[in-house]
Amino acid sequence: MENLHKGSCLCGAVRYTAEGALRDVIYCHCTMCRKQSGHYYAATNVGDDMIDIEGSENVTWYAASDFARRGFCSRCGSVMFWKPNDDNYVSIMAGSFDEPSSLSGGYHIFVADKGSYYELDDDLPKYDRSSPSLKVLED
Repeated sequence: MENLHKGSCLCGAVRYTAEGALRDVIYCHCTMCRKQSGHYYAATNVGDDMIDIEGSENVTWYAASDFARRGFCSRCGSVMFWKPNDDNYVSIMAGSFDEPSSLSGGYHIFVADKGSYYELDDDLPKYDRSSPSLKVLED
């Protein structure tokens, strides 16, 4: 089925199926995303009611801020999810999808915080903080 998207962590202890259209991939260069992942986040999202997580007992949620929490596999450490506390969606790391994923790039956020060891040389829009249409951090 075209609108079913599957993925997993590295060890397979956490698997998910997301249903419906996926948002373009947002690349987040904030310090928290870089520290947790070792680079920057690349994520899409779906509504809470559009994802089924198998092995959810293996997902550890870390409250990195008062605004959101980050989900990772407690067995292999794979970064998997980002979940705002007061919204009904979950972001899913783009690299965790099985291929082909049909995902495409959307834009970069928090480029003012990006690492000094890489350049952003694509033609995607770039925002110093969040984009006008995406709230990912309380001001």
